[in-house]
Amino acid sequence: MKVSIIRVDKNLPLPGYETRGSLGFDLITREDTVIEPGKIALVPGNAIVKIPEGYALLLIPRSSLPRKKSLICPHSIGLIDQDYCGPKDELMVQVQNISDEKVTVERGEKIAQGLFVKVEKADWTEVSGHNEETRGGFGSTDTTPSLDKLGTTAAIS
Repeated sequence: MKVSIIRVDKNLPLPGYETRGSLGFDLITREDTVIEPGKIALVPGNAIVKIPEGYALLLIPRSSLPRKKSLICPHSIGLIDQDYCGPKDELMVQVQNISDEKVTVERGEKIAQGLFVKVEKADWTEVSGHNEETRGGFGSTDTTPSLDKLGTTAAIS
């Protein structure tokens, strides 16, 4: 898939796939960013990407981010829309410092992974019901079912 990209700082490499089997490409930080303890910051990813029609770009934290840098992404995943590609629409990675000390993300570090995902938009058809029973709310499938619901008639002593 061909994707148009603008590097904000051309002295840094393009995002890349580390191995032949990598699905996500690594974003590289454009500048040093200091994150105070407990605070949230945006780390510039040095890329403005024109996402192809029919795709979304997901920004996903690198698995080593909490362990190596004491950083997490408070929103877990970033969804980049197809029309986020203007001259000031640099990909930014939102991180939170979960340590008790300042954390510095240095220019040129790998901060997150990007993943292109095929998407479709919904064409809504409004109905009055779906003729289904209510399944339950959050955690409803984590409960132990009663014997009556399993259809068991054997007595338990």
